[in-house]
Amino acid sequence: MRAGIQIQPQQVEVLKQAFADRLEVNVPLGQYTSIRIGGPADFLLKVHSGADLEAAARKLWELEVPFRVLGAGSNVLVADSGVRGMVILNRARRVQFIETTEGWEVWAESGASFSAVARQAVERGLAGLEWATTIPGTVGGAVVGNAGAYGGEVAQSLLMADILQPKIERESWPAHRLQFAYRSSRLKRDSGDAVVIGARFRLEKSGKAKTRAKMEDLIDQRKQTQPAGASCGSIFKNPPGDYAGRLIESAGLKGLHIGGVEISSQHANFFINRGDATAADIWKLIQTARQRVADDSGVKLELEVELLGTWDEACLAAEEPRGSEE
Repeated sequence: MRAGIQIQPQQVEVLKQAFADRLEVNVPLGQYTSIRIGGPADFLLKVHSGADLEAAARKLWELEVPFRVLGAGSNVLVADSGVRGMVILNRARRVQFIETTEGWEVWAESGASFSAVARQAVERGLAGLEWATTIPGTVGGAVVGNAGAYGGEVAQSLLMADILQPKIERESWPAHRLQFAYRSSRLKRDSGDAVVIGARFRLEKSGKAKTRAKMEDLIDQRKQTQPAGASCGSIFKNPPGDYAGRLIESAGLKGLHIGGVEISSQHANFFINRGDATAADIWKLIQTARQRVADDSGVKLELEVELLGTWDEACLAAEEPRGSEE
């Protein structure tokens, strides 16, 4: 058990009654994040369908147990002290391709790998998501963060997202209701409760050879420009008219390391876990990079990666509050 953290026996009993042997207690989260870092969650529950995700979320709202949904863990940094309450590990992965009178669409549950969905579209000769074959996260995470790459982003392709909120029926939100912005959405900015159950994307009939060639070209570009190894993906958002990686490199920070984490010598907006990094190491390197870039170019870099769990208030105070981003 973590020092200073007491999981009350009555909490465990109530949750065991609700979820039986599916409930896991005091689970290290590093194994579920792409950077392989993160302290334990008080409770963890794995779900394998959209209906299962909905039932779990509604039960936790009823019990007033705080929870977070975690997909591929590719754009998050979990605190060393872990996450209070419940983490729902989303493994809802059903995918359906639909031909309509207006063309083709794909609907996928929120725990599905976004790149895998895009690859399936490519193999069917359906265009529109080739850029997403380079995205490492899930459909739900992509919707919340308006994921994008190589000129494409969720906001351009999304038709509807199935959204669950407390005490109301599940709703299908059209793209405009999500109020997308650069690497952001209403769901990311709003501190209110909402869960993405699934999403539907627009596709166009093309040809397998053409879509596959475009996909392979983008994947090659990614391999040439982005480093291998355990990372969160891009640490900072690109500021208007510039690139975070270029600014960090210009400040002379490529290869800099603190503890077990290093700024990649291939792409400076990627921080790599060399095997023994902690979240505290990464936070120190984030602050160092941010300060050096501000001193060098006058630009204040804004985090793209999301902080999860129990962080020192000084860390959280340094970030923009939710709801402030236009």
